Amino acid sequence: MRITEKDPHSHSYDSNLFAMMWKTKTIYQQINQQKIPVDSKFTKNVPQWKSFDSFASSRFSRLLWIAFYILFFAYFTTALWQWFLLPIALLMAPIHGVIINWFGHIYGYVNYKMTNTSKNLFPFDFLMMGEGYHNNHHKHASSANFGVKWHEIDVTYQIIKVLDFFGFIKLKPVSIKK
Repeated sequence: MRITEKDPHSHSYDSNLFAMMWKTKTIYQQINQQKIPVDSKFTKNVPQWKSFDSFASSRFSRLLWIAFYILFFAYFTTALWQWFLLPIALLMAPIHGVIINWFGHIYGYVNYKMTNTSKNLFPFDFLMMGEGYHNNHHKHASSANFGVKWHEIDVTYQIIKVLDFFGFIKLKPVSIKK
């Protein structure tokens, strides 16, 4: 997978991480509004929930989430300093995106030689729930498990396995060539 200027996650075509974040936001909005086409390889076997997607990407939905976080903090905070964590909670998705898509192409180690600059950020990735295994993700993009070495534990994959065990989801078996 070669990175091009059309890649919303590439740091290679942006002067700084804020420019990359803004470009990513703009591209995803255009995809959501069906203003730009998406290659069928990315949508094959993916359910389409247009009404849900429309609601989830609306300003109203964002305001509901902000209200939920504020109410959550109002109920659970026990000290004034904890309120300083509210902006982090509200901005977690863009912060996560920057860590993975900006730094995950600059710092870290490589398991697979690729035509892009993807790297694994952490040898053990509990902080990003497995998303920090970015090089592994670029090599095995359709795998539910981004961890491939013994120490690369993908926390999200472990959650997926529990959901599969209890029958909430059906996990497809995928073989990964190391």
